[in-house]
Amino acid sequence: MNKQIVFDEWIGRARKKFEERNPKSAMMYEKAQKYLPGGDTRTATFFKPYPVFTKEGKGCRFYDVDGHVYIDFLNNYTSLIHGHAHPAIVKAVTEQVKRGTVFATPVESQILLAEIICGRVKSVEQVRFQNSGTEATMHAIRAARIFSGGKSKVVKMEGGYHGTHDVAEVSVCPTLEEVGPVSRPRSVPNSSGIPKSVCEEVIVVPFNNKEVTEKLIREYQEEIACVIVEPMLGSAGMIPQEDGYLEFLRDLTRKLDILLIFDEVICFRLGYGGAQGLYGIEPDLTVFGKIIGGGFPVGAFGGRKEIMKVFSPQEKSFVPQSGTFNGNPVTMEAGIASLEALAPDVFERINSLGDSLIRGVDLAFERSGIKGMSTGLGSLSNPHFSSERIRDYRGVGRGNLEAMHLVHLGLLERGINIAQRGETSVSTAMTEKEISSYLTAFEECLAEVKPFIEQTAPELIQ
Repeated sequence: MNKQIVFDEWIGRARKKFEERNPKSAMMYEKAQKYLPGGDTRTATFFKPYPVFTKEGKGCRFYDVDGHVYIDFLNNYTSLIHGHAHPAIVKAVTEQVKRGTVFATPVESQILLAEIICGRVKSVEQVRFQNSGTEATMHAIRAARIFSGGKSKVVKMEGGYHGTHDVAEVSVCPTLEEVGPVSRPRSVPNSSGIPKSVCEEVIVVPFNNKEVTEKLIREYQEEIACVIVEPMLGSAGMIPQEDGYLEFLRDLTRKLDILLIFDEVICFRLGYGGAQGLYGIEPDLTVFGKIIGGGFPVGAFGGRKEIMKVFSPQEKSFVPQSGTFNGNPVTMEAGIASLEALAPDVFERINSLGDSLIRGVDLAFERSGIKGMSTGLGSLSNPHFSSERIRDYRGVGRGNLEAMHLVHLGLLERGINIAQRGETSVSTAMTEKEISSYLTAFEECLAEVKPFIEQTAPELIQ
């Protein structure tokens, strides 16, 4: 039996049902393609046959142009930790817009948001603001290269996502045919347009594999400026560290005089002090984004003063780093309101809800007779159709991704919004009721796709 033919039949039926439910989104998508390449301006939001077009959102729900309501477990890819249109954020932004949206001068709110971040994250003494996580990781890597005296190589995790600048676009989602041996992963460009010379500057290591990681870092230690890592791999499948891998990275980089960068763009929502506060680890530099902007474009990086001073105009040999909307007061006020509403007990509550979600998904797999599991931590998780324990990017790649695509469309039909790859996040606007709704819909989807799995991947049937 040809698995691709079977999948094409199943996904074709699912997409047809989707199209029948969403004719107005279809009309908008057709119009969008005239002016936007591919009908969108953000690749991550696209899926076939076309994405739903949203009309408005409030709390943990949003409403599309066809009149459907969805419980939003994607939350703009984890950035809306308070859900949509949180009253305190709306008030702060509205009041600031009346006073002006942006100025070619500093504003006090930059200081206030920086003070909050530095107060929560022990390793961060100073920060600089940008407008995206991409910009923030790019400048953090540049700072590391400067501070290290001109060393240029960067170590990243296979499957780690750090934005869309050239260095970050290496080995983000390579095929299993491209990755090479696990003992020496290939540096694979994520798309055309990434120069070969860039790939030569990026050393790729497997997450959670201490032996290979240490071997490759020691081999190139004289050329390495930094190691950059998400404390939990996000877009790769919400994969937490195992066996003290992050502590191992901290010890190794410190011994070899290599800077360690934590990309906490996603993971900062795991606790009051982010993932590093959770694990008690102090990196040299940290990258922030998403929740620190309260739903507005934001990025930031920070660390020890001795590193950050390379960007200070007061220094004799400083590096210019600017942006027209860096630290704009609208984003700053939204970020202040967002973080002020995130006391330690709030993190405890949404992490508890997330734990319930993870346990519930595991139980749903068990009840369905399908081999699978949910990975993640606290308010972040991702289901996987797999018989093996997921601990790195390659493990995710060996799972049944086709089944996840079918479940994604099935959940949308039932009013649950997640990423096509399965990523979910919990917002403060949610309760156990929304978790229960997700789990009911997920279990229904498993029953629906089980015949497909029986046909194409019988090894996943218990």
